[in-house]
Amino acid sequence: MSETSGIQYKVVVNHEGQHSIWLAHQQLPKGWTEAGKEGTKEECLSFIEEVWTDIRPFSLRQRLEKLTL
Repeated sequence: MSETSGIQYKVVVNHEGQHSIWLAHQQLPKGWTEAGKEGTKEECLSFIEEVWTDIRPFSLRQRLEKLTL
């Protein structure tokens, strides 16, 4: 059993679409919102790997899209 078993986390996301994990019982840091997933560290990291496929910040993706139009 790992030392982190039983600790619950939640996936959080900021305005740039960047994802992270946060201890479930702690207040979210300013600028971050819940992404709808809570569980073990491994479960949350697996979720992030599935949903956060483009790690570029949202503002950069927008600028690059404007260049290609």
